[in-house]
Amino acid sequence: MKARRQLAGLRALVTGASSGVGRAVATELLTRGGHVLATARRGDRLADLAASLPPGSSAARCISAAGDITDPRFREHVVRVASERLGGLDLVVTAAGGGAIGALTTMPANTFRDVLDLDLLAPVELVQIALPHLAAGRDPAIVLIGSILGYHPLPLHAAYCAAKAGVVALAGSLRAELHPQGIDVLLASLGPTASEFWDTLLTGERPTWSGGRPMSAKTTAHAIADALERRRREVIPGWRAKAFVWAARHAGWIIDAAIPRRTD
Repeated sequence: MKARRQLAGLRALVTGASSGVGRAVATELLTRGGHVLATARRGDRLADLAASLPPGSSAARCISAAGDITDPRFREHVVRVASERLGGLDLVVTAAGGGAIGALTTMPANTFRDVLDLDLLAPVELVQIALPHLAAGRDPAIVLIGSILGYHPLPLHAAYCAAKAGVVALAGSLRAELHPQGIDVLLASLGPTASEFWDTLLTGERPTWSGGRPMSAKTTAHAIADALERRRREVIPGWRAKAFVWAARHAGWIIDAAIPRRTD
């Protein structure tokens, strides 16, 4: 069995780092001694990331690049920047994401495609570009940010659930493919988490029946970093999320009974 992964000194590319889980993971990695290239669309949010670090964390180990991760040119750019400015790449964390709420029959054209592009296709293609650099890295790993809804869909969440189900499948396939190269794949299946998800929906609004106490992004990031150190295959932070995934795997009718077919 391999020893625990040491995050200090590892070089990470973190997407979606302007808020929520992405920002919290970037902060956690920096706190543990990592070097981070933080990316997101909102450059002003990235600019103050270093200033918000806890005492003892080195802002010099944090660089940023603003842009849209769904843009193929930007994906090429951030991997090149990570390789040049960090001196290589050891970790890729795909935390950028978003959703859309509404029935498929009334969803605006291309919205479903836009959600898949952001939540599934962009991470896939970013990982593809980064693989040669990870293969040459130190104790490399990929962290795919999934959702418990990747295990059991909910009404009005079709695009998001489809994308996150794809992330679950992607993690399993990549894990087997990349094992011979020594590249680990960690799937983070998140339940309700404090973020700007509901404020940045592509369309629709939070359903009246959607609830659940969100876990803090900081606690979630801590669990993800611990799982990286322990070389876990999957992390499901929080007992509520664990219970949901258990039910999804063994008794999906419980979830269906709790959340009946709703369109409001």
